[in-house]
Amino acid sequence: MVFEILKEDTRTHARLGRLHTAHGVVQTPVFMDVGTLGTVKALEPRDLVENRAQVILGNTYHLMLRPGKDVIAEAGGLHKFMRWDGPILTDSGGFQVFSLAKMRKITEEGCRFNSHLDGHEFFLGPKESMEMQRILGSDIAMVFDECLPYPCDRARAVKSVEQTLRWAQASKDQPHAEGQLVFGIVQGGVYDDIRRHCAEELVKIGFDGYAVGGVSVGEPEPFMYQAVDASVPYLPKDKPRYVMGLGVMHQMAECVARGIDMFDCVIPTRIARHGTAITRKGNVAIKAAKWIHDQGPVEEGCDCYCCRNFTRSYVRHLIACDEILGLRLLTIHNVFALNRFMEEMRAAIADGTFYDWKEQVKKDTVHE
Repeated sequence: MVFEILKEDTRTHARLGRLHTAHGVVQTPVFMDVGTLGTVKALEPRDLVENRAQVILGNTYHLMLRPGKDVIAEAGGLHKFMRWDGPILTDSGGFQVFSLAKMRKITEEGCRFNSHLDGHEFFLGPKESMEMQRILGSDIAMVFDECLPYPCDRARAVKSVEQTLRWAQASKDQPHAEGQLVFGIVQGGVYDDIRRHCAEELVKIGFDGYAVGGVSVGEPEPFMYQAVDASVPYLPKDKPRYVMGLGVMHQMAECVARGIDMFDCVIPTRIARHGTAITRKGNVAIKAAKWIHDQGPVEEGCDCYCCRNFTRSYVRHLIACDEILGLRLLTIHNVFALNRFMEEMRAAIADGTFYDWKEQVKKDTVHE
């Protein structure tokens, strides 16, 4: 059994589950920390363990460009290369091709593009993406797809989804690493009927899990929930569901209420590098001058290494001086904060208080 549902919430569609992978069991709902280039920025693998990380992400596009598949193969896969013993999910590289490549040309076989690093020409399609993910040896591989931008007109959405479905079948047909799970990705922009069609066709192909893609790409929040609502009812209940690129507390809680089990986002590390902390009361700009004399922790009641040992005043000083330790401490806190948040979410589902907990999260974190 790949995915077990341990408990279902009676007032929402939230589920408490266990996802079995080749490198361990993942408790869901789960937030997955992003390690684009084989590292969660500023953290070591032991930091991730201490901060309760369960799954990390690797990026097929970036790792294909640097260090390249030969180096990863020589190392024996991404787990050995980066010394991480837990589960790894790798994306297909499709989003980066369409968002980062300097020039690109889409064909039936995939996409020819010029690297955003040096302009060197590459080709990436279902075959190449799945080959790279096989070499990476990830526990979960994502099919190659096209992520639609927002806004996107209906004609383009229809054409793109049909291409994504052909690529999904081609991705499944490729060889995979031993024990590697493969997830399909539902696309369709803001068009409910197109998303339903995509979901139903992916289910016919058959995957180990399903993602809702094309959200958190600049659309207003209601459209994000609309995309989830248009996809989830047509996905198998006994398979994990994943919203890609989402890491805001109240948004994750709302999506779990709609039946989602997995999330990922660069937010914890990205905003840490800009001097901002994630807290249960909303984001806090620790770099702000008002914290110069504040001898309290970054977040009251937080038990992370940063909050146990250092003050807002000190962390703010480090950030103001461009000291590496400042962004490292805030990254430790932010990663801990989101993983602790997911633990609280799982506990709320387990004890039957999820709906009230979700509503309190919204009151605490959404500031008009």
